[in-house]
Amino acid sequence: MNYQTPHLRRALAADYAIGLMSFAARRRFEQLLREDATLRTELAQWQESLASLTDTVAEQPVPDRVWQGITARIDPQELHVPAKRSFWNWLRISTAIGSLVIALTLGVLYTRDEVRYSATLASANAQPALRVQAHADYLQVEPLALAAITPEQSLELWAIPADGKPISLGVIPAGGKGKVELSDAQKALIGKPIALAVSLEPKGGSPTGQPTGPVLYQGALAAL
Repeated sequence: MNYQTPHLRRALAADYAIGLMSFAARRRFEQLLREDATLRTELAQWQESLASLTDTVAEQPVPDRVWQGITARIDPQELHVPAKRSFWNWLRISTAIGSLVIALTLGVLYTRDEVRYSATLASANAQPALRVQAHADYLQVEPLALAAITPEQSLELWAIPADGKPISLGVIPAGGKGKVELSDAQKALIGKPIALAVSLEPKGGSPTGQPTGPVLYQGALAAL
């Protein structure tokens, strides 16, 4: 692996600062740090930027209805075994599934042609939670394992430059899946060395222009 590639060095420094590396990867990266002063500077910039996310974080109790919703999702569910279907029913179902697979495949190929940058945002325990794909004019977000939030809350996506304060990219659609349209100023951030973070905010987004709630997910944006 060529560790002199700028994009790779920035991504590695961001992953190390966020804490997403495995034990073996951390050992290799720490060996590089001892030999590379420039890489140490890159890491220090990420650590300083990410540290600002916790400045205004205050502990917030989880409402009872959130815990009730989580419990309802993980409680054992009754398994309903469908009745045996006829050959023609199975044929129609198989045909429909085949058509759906073809459509999804074509859609993925078309989307892949347009995607320029991608990031997988993870929780504090390194569990992948949200996939973000950057297109020319918008971000496509897809939930992987998002925590439940209340109707009075929103998840807000932030760009974290290596040498600056968090910049809002917009509120993530309800359910975590959909598009986040970008302004011209936000488009200029994409392609630069940035990390992405998601904070829990009041409905509609932060009222201050900076994260006010806990940071739930983080990850580095990398070119494809």
